Amino acid sequence: MFDQLIVKNMTKNFIILITILLSNFVFAQKNFIDTPYLETSAKADTLVTPDKIYISITLKESDSKNKQSVEDLENKLEQTLSNLNIDIKNNLKLLDYSSNFKEYFLKGQNILKSKVYSLIVENAQIASKVLVNLEDVGISNVNIEKTEYSKASEVILDLKSKAIIKSKIIAEKLTNPLGQKVGKALYISDNNSVTNGAQGNVLGYDFGLSNIYGNRSTGPLYVEFEKLQFEVQVDVKYALE
Repeated sequence: MFDQLIVKNMTKNFIILITILLSNFVFAQKNFIDTPYLETSAKADTLVTPDKIYISITLKESDSKNKQSVEDLENKLEQTLSNLNIDIKNNLKLLDYSSNFKEYFLKGQNILKSKVYSLIVENAQIASKVLVNLEDVGISNVNIEKTEYSKASEVILDLKSKAIIKSKIIAEKLTNPLGQKVGKALYISDNNSVTNGAQGNVLGYDFGLSNIYGNRSTGPLYVEFEKLQFEVQVDVKYALE
C-alpha cells in the first residue's frame, strides 16, 4: 500500500512538471510572436584550392606490358613515389586485393592478381608528376578520384561568422529609413553546403590515362585543380526597437 502511494505521488508530480514546461513553452512562443521582429537571410561564400588530392592506382597483371607480376609493379610503384619524396607510409593505402584463383581450377587459366591503392597528394603539381612518372614505368591504370580541403570546418565557421555580420548590416539598412533600431537576435538558423566541381578534373592537361599504352607525355605540366566552393546561409530574426 505504501509503495502504491509513492508511485501515485511520483506520477502526479511528473504530470505537474510536464504541465509547467508546456506552459512555459507556449508562453515563450507567444512572447516571440508578439515581439516585433525583422527576418533576414544572408549568404557568404569563398573559393579555396584543394590540398588533398585522392589518386586511385590499380595494379593488374593483365594490364601491364609482358604481364608483369603485381609484386614487380608494387616495387616500381614504391620506388617511383619514393623518388618523388612522397610519404608512402602515411599517404598510400591498399584498398583492395583480388585474384582469379577460383577460375584457375575451373578453367585452367593463369592466376592473375590485382591490387587497388589510394594515394593522397597535396597539390596538382605533385599529382601530375605522379601520373606521368607512373606511366613511364608501365603503371597507367591511374585516376584522380576526388579533391578535398583539409581545413573545411574552419572555413565554414568563418563564413558563418561573416554571414551573421552581413545579416545584421542588412537588418540595419532596412530599419534605418523607418526610424527603428535592430535589437537582439531572437532566432538564428544556419545552413551550409560545399560545392565541389573539381572531383577528377584537372585544368589544362589531359593525361590520356584511358589508353594504357598510348602516347606518353614528355613531362608534367603546371596545372591546377578547380577550386572548391564553400557557401553558407544564415536566417536571423532580429527584434525591432
